[in-house]
Amino acid sequence: MELLMTNLSHHNSSIHSVEFGWINDFMEDNRTNSTAGEGNSLDCVQILIPQELFLTLGLISLVENILVVLAIVKNRNLHSPMYYFICCLAVSDMLVSVSNVVETMFMLLHDHGLLDVHPGMLRHLDNVIDVMICSSVVSSLSFLCTIAADRYITIFYALRYHSIMTTQRAVAIIVVVWLASITSSILFILYHTDNAVIVCLVTFFCTTLVFNAVLYLHMFFLAHGHSRRIKAFNKGRRQYTSMKGAITLTILLGVFILCWGPFFLHLILMLACPTSPFCNCFFRNFNLFLILIICNSLIDPLIYAYRSQELRKTLKELVLCSWFLGV
Repeated sequence: MELLMTNLSHHNSSIHSVEFGWINDFMEDNRTNSTAGEGNSLDCVQILIPQELFLTLGLISLVENILVVLAIVKNRNLHSPMYYFICCLAVSDMLVSVSNVVETMFMLLHDHGLLDVHPGMLRHLDNVIDVMICSSVVSSLSFLCTIAADRYITIFYALRYHSIMTTQRAVAIIVVVWLASITSSILFILYHTDNAVIVCLVTFFCTTLVFNAVLYLHMFFLAHGHSRRIKAFNKGRRQYTSMKGAITLTILLGVFILCWGPFFLHLILMLACPTSPFCNCFFRNFNLFLILIICNSLIDPLIYAYRSQELRKTLKELVLCSWFLGV
């Protein structure tokens, strides 16, 4: 986001400003250590992405995730720990959408001469958006792990699930995750010049992937044998529902890796080869990685709706109700 101020001053409307100001600072520091010859030794391809595309995708994603949250709040059948965690995952996606929409609107208004913002205000906006993005990353990964753990308990401790995962415990977990996400994000921004910040983010990303992979392997390898015990207690339908939830989570995690993977690869390369001309070519397309991140927050609600009939039904009611009110 640090580049936001530079873009505003140059009225560059063809390229969206780079998110994560602390990352941009880190890259700028490393660029000063590389020679101009290195930077020009390769014919790098840079994909230019218009601000209007960022704004459009951000608005669509924001509306989708708001509908998911409203649907879960409205439908009492969705008032369960798993859907509470999905609701929080939707809120995490909303943080990405809101930060993107706010920044892009500032850029467009300024570029068209409709807004004159003091640099000090831009600095504060930059920090706020950085915290929102970092909070989204940490909370999204945390809630993906939480949902995985919830599905694991549902499958292997089905008879004791309601005593283990109570509403009070679910709420406590949600509060802890959000407090940890916001606190760590603020610390990351305060100490963004330290390489340890990037190391922590990459380590957290890899740790959560390993955690989910271990749970998935255990779930899918042992669920078939465990289902016989569940059927003995006439809980076959619940077993099917639990495995369906696990499959939904697998899809969510797969989409998350595809959309956020290039960004985390960007972070790894910043540490491994910050002055390499090959890595610098990769860095030039950071805005493309941001588009993928926004697409993740746009795709997630579609996965919820496709995999959950109850949620899909409620979303249809909300959309139809909104349409008739609009008419």
